[in-house]
Amino acid sequence: MKLKRIVALLLISILMITTLAACTDKAEKKDDKGKTEKTETSTNTSTSSTTDASSSDKSTTEESSKYDVTQPITIEWWHALESQYQPTLDKVVADFESKNPNIKVEAIYQGSYSDLNEKLVAAQAAGTTLPAVTVANSPLIAEYGASGLCEILDPYIEATGFDIDDFGEGLVRSSSYDGQQVSLPFQISTQIMYYNKDMATAEGITIPTKWSEMDEFITKVAKVSGGTTERYATVIPGWDQWYFETFFLNNGVNIVNDDNVSTDLNSEKALSIAESIKKWHQDGTAYLAYGTGASADMRQNFLDGKAFSVIHTSSLYNMYVDNATFEVGMAWLPGGDTDYSEVGGNMLLIPAKNTQEVKNAGWALLTYLTSKDVNMVWAIETGYMPTRNSVTQTEEAKEFLKVKPAFDVIFDNLDKINPRIQHPAYTRLSSIWKEHLAKAVIENEDMKTSMDAAKKLIDEALEEE
Repeated sequence: MKLKRIVALLLISILMITTLAACTDKAEKKDDKGKTEKTETSTNTSTSSTTDASSSDKSTTEESSKYDVTQPITIEWWHALESQYQPTLDKVVADFESKNPNIKVEAIYQGSYSDLNEKLVAAQAAGTTLPAVTVANSPLIAEYGASGLCEILDPYIEATGFDIDDFGEGLVRSSSYDGQQVSLPFQISTQIMYYNKDMATAEGITIPTKWSEMDEFITKVAKVSGGTTERYATVIPGWDQWYFETFFLNNGVNIVNDDNVSTDLNSEKALSIAESIKKWHQDGTAYLAYGTGASADMRQNFLDGKAFSVIHTSSLYNMYVDNATFEVGMAWLPGGDTDYSEVGGNMLLIPAKNTQEVKNAGWALLTYLTSKDVNMVWAIETGYMPTRNSVTQTEEAKEFLKVKPAFDVIFDNLDKINPRIQHPAYTRLSSIWKEHLAKAVIENEDMKTSMDAAKKLIDEALEEE
């Protein structure tokens, strides 16, 4: 119960919370870019106004009914939830089906985000094997939006009165493309540093808050004897650039320049950061985790005390706490001129090539999976952060900080969790960048030569989009 309460206050970790104000004499409407604008509403209670209101209510009802599910249907939901989440998934699907007797859901595990992406792109090309609903890793939303893969959800939101604003600005932006809502936030996380709090207390170790403090921190904490590493100061995941890209962003590096067709990843600032990672890796004080088994090995090194800290997703807090024999601490990643983090996790979307009947059933599932109550189930049982502002009204949320004050690190930085870079070519950029960086770091190659080569390929990829 204590752990469930602890994870539940990731409920408070809602990204870029916005307060909704309701005014009796004002109404909101969406412009053609999906932005909200205020319009004055009449307080006239004349017969004509009453007639207009009745007509409007009828129109709204008719519009909403377009998305009703009126006949039995079986749909597929593609996901990337591993086996440890199966009991929660089964419970959620069973509850949905009990509340929506016309809809049967086949929840199908498609492997990693990368595996799922490949299958989804292939299904999109075929046009006949698409799921009704699928998860998508957050950086893929721009790519899917640009390709037309996603159903535009704005008409569904307007017709059914779905409260999109309850997600908060950061998540709405992260799940949109070109001013249109193409997905909904589902299982959300951010980057965090996990550390061995027992070691920190015993040895007087201070977690760095600035990138400029990292070298001193790593030198002090690492234990290397005779060329053999007994304890790494930290481990930086290299299998996904999301884990290290804020080090570059917060120190003034433009991963994608304002022109949207070039990168600064071979700039002096970028090379300085990359060279530091390479130096630590080569001298054995820290390492870039890359290649087969990199994630599992990193986790085990931390749990075995062979690494003082690791950089990972906040969604794995449950896993670390459940398996560690020491107290696990969490720290915000070291910043630079700024200290922002980014949205991680996944969104839910409906493929646009489906029939309207499948889309309607998909919308029913989509709204259920992102509802307040179900959102809390995911937060408690999986460790992902909730996505709705309204969950802060729950008793679980009020109790959470009392039980686990260490989560202040996330609560204190809510306004610093930004959407990820949205560019249709960002998946290709990421692959090129992490591969070239890892090769230079691990194989001790010249960093400038590697990053110059990466820039050439990245610029070409950006220009093609």
